Amino acid sequence: MRPDIAYAVIVRSDHAHARVERIDLGRALAQPGVLGGFTGTDVEGMRTIPLRSGARDSLVPFLQLPLARDRVRYVGEPLAVLVASDPAAAEDARELVRVDYEALPAVVDVDQATSASAPRLFEDGNVAASWTTAVGDVERALRASAHVISERFSTGRLTGVPLETRGLLAEWTDGDLTVWGTTKIPYFNRRTLAPMLGVDEARVHFVETDAGGGFGSRGEFYPEDFLIPWAARRFGRPVKWIEDRREHFTAINHSRQQEWSVTVGVDADGRLLGFDATMTIDLGAYLRTHGIWVAVLTDSYLAGPYRIPNYRCRVACVMTNKTPTGTVRSPGFFEGTFVRERVLDLVATRLGIDPALVRRRNLARPGDMPYTVATVSEAVSGRAVSWEGEDFAATFEHALETIGYDALVAECRAKNAQSDDVRYGIGMAAAVETSGVGPYETAKVTLTEDGTIVLAAGATSIGQGPATTLAQVCAEVLQVDPEDIAVHLGDTRFLSDGWGSQASRSAVMAGNAVLGAARDLRDQILALAARNFEASPDDLTLEDGAAIVRGVPHRRCTLREVATLAGGSLVAEYRHESDRGIGSCGLHFALVAVDVTTGVVRPERYVVICDVGRPINPMIVEGQLVGGVAQGLGHALMEDLIHDESGQLLTGTLMDYALPRADFVPPIRVVLLDHAPGPNPLGVKGAGETGTSGVGAAIANAVANALGAGAVIRRLPLTSAVVSSASRAVAELPQARAPRGER
Repeated sequence: MRPDIAYAVIVRSDHAHARVERIDLGRALAQPGVLGGFTGTDVEGMRTIPLRSGARDSLVPFLQLPLARDRVRYVGEPLAVLVASDPAAAEDARELVRVDYEALPAVVDVDQATSASAPRLFEDGNVAASWTTAVGDVERALRASAHVISERFSTGRLTGVPLETRGLLAEWTDGDLTVWGTTKIPYFNRRTLAPMLGVDEARVHFVETDAGGGFGSRGEFYPEDFLIPWAARRFGRPVKWIEDRREHFTAINHSRQQEWSVTVGVDADGRLLGFDATMTIDLGAYLRTHGIWVAVLTDSYLAGPYRIPNYRCRVACVMTNKTPTGTVRSPGFFEGTFVRERVLDLVATRLGIDPALVRRRNLARPGDMPYTVATVSEAVSGRAVSWEGEDFAATFEHALETIGYDALVAECRAKNAQSDDVRYGIGMAAAVETSGVGPYETAKVTLTEDGTIVLAAGATSIGQGPATTLAQVCAEVLQVDPEDIAVHLGDTRFLSDGWGSQASRSAVMAGNAVLGAARDLRDQILALAARNFEASPDDLTLEDGAAIVRGVPHRRCTLREVATLAGGSLVAEYRHESDRGIGSCGLHFALVAVDVTTGVVRPERYVVICDVGRPINPMIVEGQLVGGVAQGLGHALMEDLIHDESGQLLTGTLMDYALPRADFVPPIRVVLLDHAPGPNPLGVKGAGETGTSGVGAAIANAVANALGAGAVIRRLPLTSAVVSSASRAVAELPQARAPRGER
């Protein structure tokens, strides 16, 4: 708690689309305890929030101002800020703010937004970007195919729902700004905030705070990240803001909502010849800091781990009057894997063969390099990814043997022979994942005057345990107890430059930065101790917090004594750089029970098999994967943000927005593979998102398998209404629940 603290609330739009004619703060400002307030017209020179991913001039017209001025484009858009001496006074005053609107027609879906009669949301139109990616000759491949299958798919809108809602505390002291509450990417946020406030970046300090999950959505630069520091400067007091859950649902980034049309051609044996897709993504009212990056990622990795000689994807990024979107765990990979893996199961159904056989015939092997996904992803995203050492087909065979696939198939058949009310099915998905995204990460390791080790790194703590992992890396090099290392993450007071935690990069980028810094510090320690012993550094080693002469354990110099020899602290800073991501494979298998009467899906068992290179802390890696599967189950089966035709959010509380509970999550088995070490000194690969990427696909395929041949599963989440509809459709087919064919 800071002295003389004040509390802010945000006045938000009640309309999804309207002109703002007047904002009257008069009655609110007259209330006891209210210190003041401001609107967009009070903030001179206010800038739009810039992109941090894929910035380009053509996207600038779709960026968001921290406070709307003459027009609002979604329910929850910030209009004004009130500051009071206590939170209750601020909340009460907000109810007295009067906003006069001229309501405009709301655009709530992409079909409406792209129609000729749609209201124009921006001067540049309703499509922020569109492109086509093509490899080979898709039209020719489809003409030559023995079987051509076309289908439509969609994924619903959801958000990360971290344990805590967002909150900030900002304080100015002698011209310096300190902000608590930012997570994930503090260095980008600082680089963004400083020019928006008109101050030198060196005078902005972000302090680390623990967060119960980031999940892509929690740590971006939001309007509040500017508004709260600006308010603290205006009123000359520390200002604190915490959103409630309803506010959170309307204000935090949404994600996942995509519409698809897919046509695939295969030969008589089910080998992929051509893959033709059209994707339309609903970006909401403005481009947030990720811009169109989710669409880019979906296109980049849609080919997955398969040989697809002819590939095409048409992409449209469409604006609507809903909350702006960004990333959520495994952005683009989850959506694309659902579409691709459902198509492969449809191929299996068409040919009357087991889904595993279709994958056997199409998964890429090292002789197929460069993989289709490598060609496509670099062309679309401009980001090179190393797939060296990855043998997708061999990994799949290992997975089938590991889980006992034949036995699981037999188990489902036996259970289905005993009941028509509850049907059992197994589904699978093969997904690719990337990690270790550059361009760099920084770490600093310090031996203090009292002999303790202090570690600082640009990675941030968003629930993934980086303090433990990075301390282990440092401790192994310096031969000290990890618990004796003081760790500071994402704190600009301890490390002036860094990047942050995103895209499964912490262990790879920060881990190797810590490794480099720790090795440099070790060399400094050994050099000083060797000089003291009149020995060569090569004759010394570190052991139990001391430098000792090899074979002469009584000739030892503690780290505190080394600091004394140095005349103070020793510091080593290292910047780990990478211009290539790391590609890996994840395999998902789900066993589900489906009540065909109610449409309720109950996950029974789940297995995720992941290539992680060298796991620094296997318990943390397994925890990440189990958590990722649990979150993916919510995305696959229940989480859905629903808007009505006027753009009002109908699922704005945890009574309306369903989340998986502990008693819903089945036993989850994690199998860690180390088939190929990561191409970095630690040999690690990221695994923070692999647990989520294939869940939607595996669950959807398992439900379709349970319902029987002819089941049409086109949409996520698979709510009971969706499943009931699919079940009724299957029951009307004469070939319903046909047995499996060739394996």
